[in-house]
Amino acid sequence: MRIIGRLTLDRNPTNFFAETEQVAFCTSHVPRGIDFTDDPLLAARNFSYLDTQLTRLGGPNFDQLPINRPRSPVNSNHRDGFSQQAIHEGVAPYFPNSLGGGCPFHAGEGGFQHVPRPVSGTIVRERPGASGAMTQSFDDHFTQATMFWNSMTDVERDHIVTAFSFELGKCVFPEVRERMLANLANVDAELCERVALNLGMPAPTGAPATDAGSSPALSQVPLAPGPITGRVVGVLAAPGVDDAGVKALREALGAEGANLYVIAPTAGTLAGRKGALPVDRTVLTTQSVEYDALVVAGGASAAVIGTDPYTAVNLGEAYRHHKVVAAWGEGAAVLEACRITAGLPGVVVADKADATFAARLVEAIGMHRHWDRLPMV
Repeated sequence: MRIIGRLTLDRNPTNFFAETEQVAFCTSHVPRGIDFTDDPLLAARNFSYLDTQLTRLGGPNFDQLPINRPRSPVNSNHRDGFSQQAIHEGVAPYFPNSLGGGCPFHAGEGGFQHVPRPVSGTIVRERPGASGAMTQSFDDHFTQATMFWNSMTDVERDHIVTAFSFELGKCVFPEVRERMLANLANVDAELCERVALNLGMPAPTGAPATDAGSSPALSQVPLAPGPITGRVVGVLAAPGVDDAGVKALREALGAEGANLYVIAPTAGTLAGRKGALPVDRTVLTTQSVEYDALVVAGGASAAVIGTDPYTAVNLGEAYRHHKVVAAWGEGAAVLEACRITAGLPGVVVADKADATFAARLVEAIGMHRHWDRLPMV
């Protein structure tokens, strides 16, 4: 039986660099009790992926980084190098040695053990599927691609067509574009025709699989809202802001694991209706790309926010990126001035920042992006 490592995707990364940029998917690192199959491809990956991490993450100690650190502690004899977090006291890191009293020494039965399993047959150098019943399977290069295309939503298909059109549009050799279109014709006729139209070329005829089926799991467009842990929400505010509404929204989002940042014309604090409100970012030092959602706060501050040229830029950009855009109270007029219509998917507007508004905002952010929203006119 082949045992494959499993990832549980139950949240978004909280810190992109620490958790995404530094993660090492190294096949040679396995939990206790799991061994490697007799797969030549896996054997090659076990060798090359280690070398990959040495280059990507600066040395052999990448497994000591929090995102790569095993739940079951492992003490290696690696010394020096970037990311080394242990302070070794031994004289020698190798075995056998005559300097450290024999230390380090083998762990014995408690160390890594290969799982014993019987093997039989003749080992030959032969391409899989070169003969026998496997030939048809290994000669099929398009059915999986057809299944992938069948599983995509309309907006994802648009992105795929645009990507092929963009990359092939930069290719200066017509014969290369023709060969690529021939491949696409064997995946799906619609895909080939749409890309060919963008390239100004005739669409060839192919033979795509008619029984490839589809799988909803392949689509990245969620069917229902997910958790918003780690999401960042920016609230545009100015003096006269409804500070009570901002504080209530911060608490509601914080309960869901999201972070709220107050964005104002100047740093320091804002004078709100009832009290002072700390400023987290200024309009000159932040951009919409840093946030998963932008909200225009209610209160007299909306008049100031609406006249700031950065407001239209950031709200328009967030809208075009299909992110959540919201407002309450007087802030709704700012959205209208930016030609953002209330009631569209991912546009949340309410009279006040109460529990209902917060719940609607959380639900909208849980969809991540609202691809079915119409473009700005």
